[in-house]
Amino acid sequence: MKNIVTRNIKISKHNYVLEIYMDLEGHKDITWEIFASDYSGCLYAFSNKNRIENIINKKYIFEPIKERK
Repeated sequence: MKNIVTRNIKISKHNYVLEIYMDLEGHKDITWEIFASDYSGCLYAFSNKNRIENIINKKYIFEPIKERK
């Protein structure tokens, strides 16, 4: 796929690879997945799904627009 953006991110001492799919067939919205680098990162992601989803949406998917002065 050529419309994948890959980022290395860190959330609460755990490292993840974030893959953002821009044009995934059959989906209107931007979709994404995270892949943990170790088992403890997997457990953390499973226990904190909503927190991680909010962080990724705010920081990486819908980046804030800087206001003009």
